[in-house]
Formats: sequence, C-alpha cells, structure tokens
Amino acid sequence: MYAGHLLSIRDQLVGYGAYHSHPVNIVIHRIFVPLIVWSFGVLFSQNLAPQLSYKFNGWLQFDANVFIVYAAGCLVYFYTMEPLAALLITPQWVLIYLTGCAFSYRPHAMAIAAAVNIVSWIAQFIGHGEFEGRSPALVDNLVGALVLAPFFVHLENLFDLGYRKDLHKSVQAGVQEKRAEFAAKKARKANGTSNGKSKDL
Repeated sequence: MYAGHLLSIRDQLVGYGAYHSHPVNIVIHRIFVPLIVWSFGVLFSQNLAPQLSYKFNGWLQFDANVFIVYAAGCLVYFYTMEPLAALLITPQWVLIYLTGCAFSYRPHAMAIAAAVNIVSWIAQFIGHGEFEGRSPALVDNLVGALVLAPFFVHLENLFDLGYRKDLHKSVQAGVQEKRAEFAAKKARKANGTSNGKSKDL
C-alpha cells in the first residue's frame, strides 16, 4: 500500500491521489477502473467448487471462483478503513461479480473480457502520460493500485455528492503537498542532469 498507516483512509487516498489529480485522468479512471474490475471478474471466473454454483438468471450467476477471493479481500479492507463508503460500494461489487460469472459462460467471453481489460489499461496509461505527467500508481505500487483504485474512484464520486467534506478537504491538501514534493524532486533531477551535461561540455 502507500506510505502512512495502512488502515488510514486519508493516508491511502493521499498516496493514491497524488498520481491522480488531473480532471481528465480522473474521468478516465472513473470510466475504466470499474471495467477493469469487471473484466477481471470474467477472466478469473474459473469455478473452484462447481457444487456451489447457482444460476439466478441469464445475467446473474454465483460461482465459487478466484475473483470472489480478491473481491472479498478488498471489501474487508474497505470496511476496515471507511465502513459507510464500503457499504455503499458493496452492491456495485456484488453486481460486478454476479454479472462477470454469468458472462463467463457466453461465447468468446474470455476474448471480450481480455479486450476490455487491455483497452482500459491503455486508456489509463494515456491519461497518465498525456494529462497527469507521471507514471501510473501501479508502476510504483502494483498491489496498492489494484486494491485501492476502485475504492478511490468510488470515493471521488461520493465526494462530488458531498460525502465527508472534512475528509475530502484533508485529502486534497495532502495530495497538493505530495504533488509539490514530486515537482520539486523532478526539478532537482532535471537540474542535476543539466549541470552534468554542462560540466561535460
């Protein structure tokens, strides 16, 4: 995860938010992060216990698969950090899980899910390269990005609706501080490179 207390929602959101402050990049993540989670739900839908499978209808199915382990682990972590926000995201994850299971039985499901996954990742890299000006969070912290990204997007949506204004304000201040540190570090590195070239001349 990110620097700070693992169970501090502020510390984790500041660490992740430092990589996601440009409005366009945030919109890209709001669209494509849920698609990544859903596509993983299809790609990791291998049923580990067929006897526990239950088909509600053609669109919703329960399977004891690999993805449910990831989803359950993430939700437990979300509830530990921010219970109310976790409660609000739970129906979304249940729907993603059930629809992913059902979709996995359709023709070409894996190919479609893989395509959705790849396109979604490409969109995020474009968001970071063209708008954010720094590498994605997953480059520095893969586990943190895969776990926190869906919750970060969810909380961004909640913040827009007025959820916990005190937390939102505190996170924004922390992100600005982190971004300033990154900019200063980048400037020092650029100056060092420039000075090195000057000495060579």
